[in-house]
Amino acid sequence: MSPDEGGEASVGGAGDVLLGSEDIPTFLQEFAVMMADRLSDGERAVWCAVSLLRERTAGTAASSSPQANALDELQNRCSDGPCLAAMREHAVVRVGDVRDDPRWPDFHAAAAQQGVRSVLGVPFELHGEARAALNVYSSRPHDFDPDLVETVRREVRDASGALRLAVRLARLQDAQQDLQAALASRTVIDLAVGIIMGQNRCSQEEAVDILKAASNHRNLKVRDLAAALVAGLDPRSPSTHFEL
Repeated sequence: MSPDEGGEASVGGAGDVLLGSEDIPTFLQEFAVMMADRLSDGERAVWCAVSLLRERTAGTAASSSPQANALDELQNRCSDGPCLAAMREHAVVRVGDVRDDPRWPDFHAAAAQQGVRSVLGVPFELHGEARAALNVYSSRPHDFDPDLVETVRREVRDASGALRLAVRLARLQDAQQDLQAALASRTVIDLAVGIIMGQNRCSQEEAVDILKAASNHRNLKVRDLAAALVAGLDPRSPSTHFEL
């Protein structure tokens, strides 16, 4: 495993995971499982989870196991914890022993009941594209020595380029879907205006006013009312003749 300060092109194993993933949640899920497998051994159990916050999406969580997922949900219910702090402060957060660390007492008490003794939160390098962090839970206290922390940090850094690319692609897909939805909405409204013009022998401006007045009167969105009007003449969904 060789560090690469450039990051975006050289993503190592994480890049292979991304290429084999259908979407961001799948990528994060496979990365969490991969990290848990690499860090676990016969002496202790290790669970991994990833939290991702990006524009227009409240959060995407992935985990290596149901227990890791439960621990991440527990952290969210407590409103704070190592992973959330790592994302917020963009810094590695290490908890040597949840029984002794005074930070986040509610989360630590609940995590101890689940068999967790030490926790490591490592942020991804997403350069403002989003915020994300890997959360590593161990059943052994003081499990994360400096060498292991550096190993995890390198893995997360290498994965950051792949995740950054995935977030950008997802943003482009969201924009394309928004444009398609806007074009579809405009198409059905234009068709409805045309129908009103034909029925009332009025101008386009007058037809738009009639449609808006009817929308307000019936307490319906203009697009929904337009769709109902068009469907009354042709039950098939109107097509938008634009290629994106």
